[in-house]
Amino acid sequence: MMLQTKSIIIATTCVLTFSLFSFKGDKDALNKKIFLLQVNEMKDGQPKSKKPMEDELEFKDGKVFSNILLDKHQFKWIKYTITKDSTYEEEGEQKHLIEAMASTTNEANELVEITVSVDGFDIEGKYKLSKKDVQKKLYEFTGKEKVKKK
Repeated sequence: MMLQTKSIIIATTCVLTFSLFSFKGDKDALNKKIFLLQVNEMKDGQPKSKKPMEDELEFKDGKVFSNILLDKHQFKWIKYTITKDSTYEEEGEQKHLIEAMASTTNEANELVEITVSVDGFDIEGKYKLSKKDVQKKLYEFTGKEKVKKK
């Protein structure tokens, strides 16, 4: 009887321990990633300035944050959705491709739509701002994942 109780306790402990370590929530492949961007404001299909702006795009807990969108347009953390998460092979090497989008409105009733495509450590995408279905600003960006310091 004592041996059976010990076995049940050990089995229960193993199951609980395994479930705690294997369940980390609904974290996606972009969670806790930061990308350093070169951002161009576009006008008539061309960059408005010769020198791109620098930005950091941070993904955390299902939300995305951009310094440019906060500083210039008062957008804070925006909920995003992964629209594609796949792997492919290029020259015998496995590559990871993620596409995501986010949209919300600010207090000025401006709509921002963010689209990103992350291919390995590289990112490209757009911030599109509109008001009453009229595009006000378009930013295009490229960049790389920020190296985490250990």
